[in-house]
Amino acid sequence: MGFGAYFYRKFPTQNTLLAGLTFSWIGDVILLFTDLGEIYFIFGLVSFLIAHIIYCILFNKQNKIRKKQNKTIFIIGSILIALYLIGMVSILMPHLGNLEIPVSVYASIISIMLLFAFNGLLVWEKPGNFLIFLGALFFVISDSILAVNKFYAPIPKSSFFIMLTYLLAQYLIVVGVLRLNPKKIKE
Repeated sequence: MGFGAYFYRKFPTQNTLLAGLTFSWIGDVILLFTDLGEIYFIFGLVSFLIAHIIYCILFNKQNKIRKKQNKTIFIIGSILIALYLIGMVSILMPHLGNLEIPVSVYASIISIMLLFAFNGLLVWEKPGNFLIFLGALFFVISDSILAVNKFYAPIPKSSFFIMLTYLLAQYLIVVGVLRLNPKKIKE
C-alpha cells in the first residue's frame, strides 16, 4: 500500500499519507514484541496514536467539493461516534488498570479520526469519500476487536479478524486518498 502511494504521481498530501502509513508500520513492528512486556504495547499504541493524528490532518487537507455538509446528518453521525466511544470506554474501563488514560486517549483520537472521515464522506468526491470513510470504520473495528480481546474477553480467531480489518482499513484509506487526488489529464 505504501509503495502504491509512494510511486503514485506527486499530489499535495502524499507525504502526509506516507507519514501515516509509516507510523502504522512502526506500530505493527513494535506490537510484535508485546510478549516481552507491556511497554511495547504502550509504544505501539503511541505509534498508532500518531498515525491517527496524521490521518486527521490528511483528511482535513483533502479537497472538498461541497463547502458545507448536511448538518443534520453530520450531527447524527457525530452523536453515533460519541456514543460508540463512550460505550467502548465504559465497557473497557474496569479492565484497563494502569492503561486507563492511554487507552482512553487512544480511543478518543481514533474516534476523532473516524469523525474527520465521516465529515469527508459528506464533502469529498465519490468514490474516494466512501472508501476513506469505510477505511476509517474498519480501523475502528480492528482496534475494537483488539481492545475487547486484550482487556475484556477473548475473541476466537481475534488475530485473523484484527489483521483482516486493519489491512482493509489501510488499503481503503490509501485507495480513497488516491481517488481524491487523480492524475491530471493533459489538455
